[in-house]
Amino acid sequence: MTVQAILNVKGSDVVSVLPGERIAGAVRLMMTHGIGAVLVRDEIGVVVGILSERDVMRALAREGAACLDASVASLATRDVICCQPEDGIGHVMGLMTRGRFRHLPVMRDGTLAGLVSIGDIVKHRLAEVETEARSLREYVATG
Repeated sequence: MTVQAILNVKGSDVVSVLPGERIAGAVRLMMTHGIGAVLVRDEIGVVVGILSERDVMRALAREGAACLDASVASLATRDVICCQPEDGIGHVMGLMTRGRFRHLPVMRDGTLAGLVSIGDIVKHRLAEVETEARSLREYVATG
C-alpha cells in the first residue's frame, strides 16, 4: 500500500496559510476544516513550514493567549519532513513515529501533491485488515 492509494481516496486538497498570518486565524481554519495541521506556504506556494495543533498547545502553555496574536511563522516547524506518493505506508508510519509528528506533506517532483495524517493511515490500514479478514473467513467457509 502506498501514500498514493490514500490520496486517491482522500484527495489532494491541502489547507494552507501564509507565514505572516496570525495563529488565531490558523486555529480557526483548523477548526473549520476539522484538521490538526495547516501547511505554511509562501506567496508563490512553496512549503515553508507546518503548524500543528500541538505547536499551538505548547505555545499556549508557555505564553498563554498572547501567542494567538503571533505570526504563524513564529510557531511553525520550518524543517518539514515530506514523503512521496510512491512511499509505502510502513515507511511513512516509521517517519511519523520516529519524528513524533502526525502530519506529512506529500511531494511529487518538488510540487505539493497532498497531505496525509496518522488518522488517514490508520483508517486505510484498518480497511486493509478488514478486507484480509473477510477474505480469510470466506476461504475457510468455502473449504
